[in-house]
Amino acid sequence: MNKPYQRPAADEPAWWFIVAGGEIILERGESLPPHGILNQIPMPDLSDYKVVYLGELRERNCYLILADYGDTQFAELGEFGNVRDILLQGDEELFAVAARAKQFNEFLLTHRFCGRCGTRMQAVDWELAMHCHSCQHRCYPRISPCIIVAIRKGNQVLLARGKRHPEGLFSVLAGFVESGETLEQTLAREVMEEAGVEINNIEYIASQSWPFPHSLMIGFIAEWEAGEIHLDPFELEEGDWFPIDALPRVPPQGTIAYKLIDSLKRKIEQETTGED
Repeated sequence: MNKPYQRPAADEPAWWFIVAGGEIILERGESLPPHGILNQIPMPDLSDYKVVYLGELRERNCYLILADYGDTQFAELGEFGNVRDILLQGDEELFAVAARAKQFNEFLLTHRFCGRCGTRMQAVDWELAMHCHSCQHRCYPRISPCIIVAIRKGNQVLLARGKRHPEGLFSVLAGFVESGETLEQTLAREVMEEAGVEINNIEYIASQSWPFPHSLMIGFIAEWEAGEIHLDPFELEEGDWFPIDALPRVPPQGTIAYKLIDSLKRKIEQETTGED
């Protein structure tokens, strides 16, 4: 197992995930993290920065560099941008590593002091963890499970626009798992709370790390069972049943929301045509 704080070699080709203020350095015009041999790209002296090994991507090591937002030392490499921009390139493997980098950065910044006794914590050098030598409390990167579900009623899908969604953008329902809940219980509760309907025939489709700041999206499709739509006014602006072949603007390809909507669309089309 590689240690999280191993230092990159000067002649090592790698991916460089430079994160600060929740944003990541992206090459201009490419929306990709900088990559290349350390001593051949305009990288500052990394002895001044915390560097964390993230794993491998396409036979290249990947490193997180914790920077301060607006740090001009990285100006020649690119500009700070949103991690979502990587997802829009259609490279899910690269986005997964960028998500890990952003989540590790969040973890290290928010666990500098012990949540139990307030003592400054120290990084563990053989695993990614922070340890308090005063009370022996140890913390690991937090992951917050969240269900996301596309609900079908005949040839329609339930879509809603959240208060933080851009005007005209509709998506499927989602919500965090609460303490003591199973995923099935969360699905039933969240759908009832947000839309006022009951569901059945739940089918797991896929999951996706969503680093805003540390969610794990667990995706399902399901069928409407009973109830009329009554939207939660605190969470949602508008929502309705939409014909699967006449959808409004939905999240882009690469997002798990898009994957769920597409899975439901293909399922309906297969039933309509009689294909297996």
